Amino acid sequence: MCGIAGIWSTRGLLNSDSRRIVGSMADAIAHRGPDGCGLWTDNENGVALAHRRLAILDLSPAGDQPMQDISGRFVIVFNGEIYNHLDLRRSLDDEGAAPAWRGHSDTETLLAAIMAWGVKGALERVCGMFAFALWDRFARTLTLARDRLGEKPLYYGWSNGALLFGSELEALTAYPGFDNAIDREAIAAFLRFSYVPEPATIFRRVRKLPPGHLVLLMSASDEPAPQAYWSLEAVALEGSDKRLEDDYSVLCDQVESCLKEVVASQMLSDVPLGCFLSGGIDSSLVAALMQGVSRQKIRTFTMGFDDQRFNEADYARQVAAHLGTDHTEFIVTEADALSLASDLPKIYDEPCADPSPSPTILLSRLTRQHVTVALSGDGGDEVFGGYNRYTFAPDLWRVAAAMPKVGRRVAGHPITALQAAAINERSLLRSSAGHLGLPVTTIDKLSKFGGAIGRAEDFKGLYREIVSTFPDPSAVLLEPVAEAQGAHLSSAADMLLGHEEWMMATDAVTYLPGDILVKVDRAAMSASLETRAPFLDRRVVELAWRLPLAAKIRGRTGKRILRDILYRHVPRNLVERPKQGFAIPLDRWLRGDLRDWAENLLSTKQIAATGVFDARKVEALWRDHQSKKDNAGWRLWTILMMQSWLLRYNSARSAREGVR
Repeated sequence: MCGIAGIWSTRGLLNSDSRRIVGSMADAIAHRGPDGCGLWTDNENGVALAHRRLAILDLSPAGDQPMQDISGRFVIVFNGEIYNHLDLRRSLDDEGAAPAWRGHSDTETLLAAIMAWGVKGALERVCGMFAFALWDRFARTLTLARDRLGEKPLYYGWSNGALLFGSELEALTAYPGFDNAIDREAIAAFLRFSYVPEPATIFRRVRKLPPGHLVLLMSASDEPAPQAYWSLEAVALEGSDKRLEDDYSVLCDQVESCLKEVVASQMLSDVPLGCFLSGGIDSSLVAALMQGVSRQKIRTFTMGFDDQRFNEADYARQVAAHLGTDHTEFIVTEADALSLASDLPKIYDEPCADPSPSPTILLSRLTRQHVTVALSGDGGDEVFGGYNRYTFAPDLWRVAAAMPKVGRRVAGHPITALQAAAINERSLLRSSAGHLGLPVTTIDKLSKFGGAIGRAEDFKGLYREIVSTFPDPSAVLLEPVAEAQGAHLSSAADMLLGHEEWMMATDAVTYLPGDILVKVDRAAMSASLETRAPFLDRRVVELAWRLPLAAKIRGRTGKRILRDILYRHVPRNLVERPKQGFAIPLDRWLRGDLRDWAENLLSTKQIAATGVFDARKVEALWRDHQSKKDNAGWRLWTILMMQSWLLRYNSARSAREGVR
């Protein structure tokens, strides 16, 4: 895991300038690679590449980057891991296409694969998480590529006469004279989803390269459309057309065998490695499979809160004891989590309002004290149908669709009223959620469900309402604008996929790369920790989409097949409980310990400084929350994350301009 950055200037670069500039871009993301920094320049063509290294495979200088192939044609900066790179080496050897290997890094393997099979041919064969930039010295072209599910970030855009790219926006904004305007359409989309949907970014002329895509640039001013080399939608449609028809027990065997292979490949490391363990289905299964293929005790890490209402450490401890792992448990206080609020705009280089960044950051920091790599259970929900909306939304729509629209609006009112009755965190309704097998956060979403029923025109509309933080972003904006359009499924997927799988596929191309993977990547890399997600390996994803729906969702139970595989390793009673995750008590915090911090950010002066929000509307939302007329924690958090990011960016920009 590393950080990459680069420049392709239309005006050319002097040697001293190019190394200084690209070096400063790399230094801005030094946390992604504290083990070394490499620079390479082609001043004649105005190209400069930089790499910050977090050494994982081949700790010797043979693994250093930027790396050139033996012919001198290609130069690459690479961030990520190629899990099947040893298999690729064997294939190259068998074909007589292998070079004289200088080391055992996966970057060298990738370069050799590109030489032998071309960029697309190599991408079609690799299994891994990655983002890379490849400069072809002969053709004078630059290729940018990103992994299939979007585990690793890659930004690129144009500013002040140059094409810029990097692992984080921090690298791009470090370029002298960075002059991109804030994209207000991206802000509107952020208010809806609590993240900026791909391919948009917070800057008007900067884009995220979509997962499963590459872009070939013929010149520094070229702006071609990215090309897909892999498509989640295509995999979903093909899988729905070619279902596996084996007995369920055989399907369990197939999935377990695939997961074992993937987990074993992801345990390849030259540095200490462990596993996040929450005690839930996904992380417990990853830990069980890791322990099953390891000759020694694996390291597992969990974090709990001193407040038992949000503490799941006991469950993880029981699972670890059963598996026999070397388990480390961190207990943190609310004060620990609260102290990070002001740091979030720096850690998350683009506004991100996921409600659980602080626990993820704390877990990453503490885990990094013991290991450099940690496997996680991320992706299990999107790939195997774990979110609650996959089970209740189709049923909700079947009932709602049978009503006239006026009736749906009327039916939504009692649901909204229930949420108002549950503002107190110790209310009977909240405690009842746990007995019903629901996370406590479900209660906070009741008003959203009520409104969604009344506003939705069709099932897609219902889904959009359910996943929207602000169903109408213009309600709090100073000047309403259109929303930046993110990724979406085609009309073919709309027609051919059932409601459950349509939601799973949509989440996999929107929410997963836009929110979940951003949260994990920035949190872990801020601590220089590499995370790996076995459930997002292409081998697992492609197999999962061939399973019949009943293998993933049955009745009100999601991730059915993962549960049944896990029960082969861990007793059912240790893992079956309401799903909680890393939710934090935003509503209470914003009325208590975070109140002063939030009130400052939402003051008339600070609202005016950013020029984005309508101060009166924000004040009304804040007032209703404080008086407990509403539980508006997540909506307010989304505004606060945008406000704090904008204020930090404006301050940094003013400082840069002052230096000039």
